[in-house]
Order: sequence, then structure tokens, then C-alpha cells
Amino acid sequence: MANCLCNCVDVYQRERITDDIPFMQATATASEIARFRLQLGDVLITKASETWDDIGVPALVEYAASDLVCGYPLAALRPLKSSLDGRFLFHALQSSKVSSQFHVSANGVTRYGLTHQAIKSVILPVPPLDEQAAIVRYLDRADERIRRAISTKERLIELLTEQRQAAIHRAVTRGLDPNVRLKDSGVDWLGDVPAHWEVRRAKYFYAEADERSITGTEELMSVSHKTGVTPRKSTVTMFKAESNVGYKVCSPGDIAINTMWAYMAALGGAWHVGVVSPSYGVYRPRGEDMLHPNYVDLLLRTETYRAEYLRRSTGINSSRLRLYADQFLDIPLLCPPFAEQASIVRYLDTATADIDAAIVNAERQIDLLREYRTLLIVNAVSSN
Repeated sequence: MANCLCNCVDVYQRERITDDIPFMQATATASEIARFRLQLGDVLITKASETWDDIGVPALVEYAASDLVCGYPLAALRPLKSSLDGRFLFHALQSSKVSSQFHVSANGVTRYGLTHQAIKSVILPVPPLDEQAAIVRYLDRADERIRRAISTKERLIELLTEQRQAAIHRAVTRGLDPNVRLKDSGVDWLGDVPAHWEVRRAKYFYAEADERSITGTEELMSVSHKTGVTPRKSTVTMFKAESNVGYKVCSPGDIAINTMWAYMAALGGAWHVGVVSPSYGVYRPRGEDMLHPNYVDLLLRTETYRAEYLRRSTGINSSRLRLYADQFLDIPLLCPPFAEQASIVRYLDTATADIDAAIVNAERQIDLLREYRTLLIVNAVSSN
């Protein structure tokens, strides 16, 4: 049996709250707390987002408290217990046949949102309560098995990532010769380094660049802790200005740093001409054949250097830390002979290839498991 959502739930929408992050400390009046206080079995959905496919994502409320309220941009769905189990509603909203209705109803240009009426108009299957309970038990058991399988794959990815990071760290800080003679680098956090390597501050190799885009036609680049400097996806640029005029230009060989997230390794080498946010740092090589772009990209993203960025960054708390130009340019960098840097890069390209392939394979298996879970939910909750 199918039914309109408005016949099965009460919908509570919060249009504004001082802190828009759910389950965080926020400010609300006594009347707002009374109205928007969450109860066991309620289901929260996202009703506003930057992308249409992030609309209507459900979460089941499994505990309650006197001051736990629904905050913007969420809507709370409270099942009418005479006809609907909150756990079944949660699974039903995970079904693509139901969630697609939210996606179609969401409206907006730079930000998508659902109206109160759009939420209430969604059609969902409502079998008898005893059948809802049986479906929930079946899906919960299946979900537990799938979650265990995903957790195993995620742990494998963590181990492979650690193996990859260890191989990179060893190569870029000690070289490829296990018997190389070492010397004290003179920097506590770097320790011993190969005796024939130089250790110089970044300002010896790089100078801050402040070239700005005049036409705004250059490709906008993202500076991420996961991927380094890469073209930014269109879904991320929804709130950027219409053009990139005034954005900082980076050229091949430059280092671009997200000043706020440097300590998370949100930095890297640029591989072609593009622009980055005006608030980012761009550093241009002072000369050729000093630091190989690929070598320095690997070096600067190691855990050792990340810890140093954190130590040098300034700000009032972890969400406001910044690594500014004078702080970055003062950091000591390792400089093997240029030919050796190139050899290290070639070695790591080969040494990490199998690890990268294994990570991609594990991620694909996780995607397939999630697709399988989605198919199970659709088949279980869809009406006949």
C-alpha cells in the first residue's frame, strides 16, 4: 500500500538556528526547543544543499535528550505510530524510488531546497506494521553484514595507505641507498639525512608569487589534502564568482598552499597553468634544476612536514589556523642532487603503482557493496 507522506508523519522544519550544524551547541528559545525537540524514532532529512542529490538524505534518531533539537537545514519527520514505524520510514527514504521524488521536487539555482509541501507530498509504501517490522529486521541484518564487509575493505585501504606513505617518506627523506652515510640535518624534526644532501630553507628555492588573473579565463584549481592541486569539479564551484578575475595564477612547477588547511597537506605542485583562491599561497621556483616538482610535491605532503605546518600555523583554534608566506618560506627543505630526486620520483612511481591499484580495487568493491545495499532496500520496501 502506498500513501502520501503527509498522512503518515508530522513534519517539523527549522528555518533558522544560530548554529546550522546538527547535534552541535546552538541557541534556541524555550518555545523552539519544545517545538523542535527530537524524539526516538524521528527521521531527519536534509532539505537544503548545494547539490540536488544531497536532498532528502535520511538519519534515524536513536536517542533523545531534553535539549536535542532539529536544526536548519534539516526537517524532522515524526511517524504517526498508528500506521508507520520510524525505522521503516528511515529505510523507505533510503530507497531511490522515494528519494528521487525529493530530487525532482528540490528547486533552486545555486542552492537547492525543499518546501514543506514538497516534503509532505512524497509518496511512499506503507505496509501493515507487522510487515514493516519484518522488513526492518531483514534490512538491519543485511546492513550489518554489509557494514562489516565495508569496514574490512576500509581497514585494508588504511593499511595500504600507511604502506604507501611509509614508502614515500623513506625515499624522500633517506633516498634509495639503504647503506648511505648519514649526517645530522641540524633540524630536530628532520633528524639524520644522507650526508651529501643539502638542507636549506624554502625561501632559498621559492619566492611568493602574486600574479593575478586579468581575463579570468584560466581553469580554477582545487588545493586538497587528498589530491593536491587538481582542476576543481563544477559541483564545488557553485558559489564562486562568475569569473576568476583577481584569482592567483599558478604555473607548472609552482607550489600552491591552502593556507587554512596546510597542516592537513592541502598543498602541492601545479602541473599546468590555472588559478587558485586569492587567499591561497602560491610560491614560484627561483631557478631550474633545484627541486624536482614531483619530488618536492611528495616531500611537502609527508606526515613529517604536515606536523611542522601545524606547529608553525597561527590562529585562535584549529578551525582558524593559517600558514602564511613567511612561515612557509622559513621551513627547511631537503635537497638531494637533482638527478637523485628524479630517480626517487621514478622509483616511487613504480613502487606505489601496485598499492594504488589495490586501493582503487578496494574502493570499487566498497561502491559495489553500497550499490547492493541500495538495491536490497529498494526491493524490500517497494510496494508490490
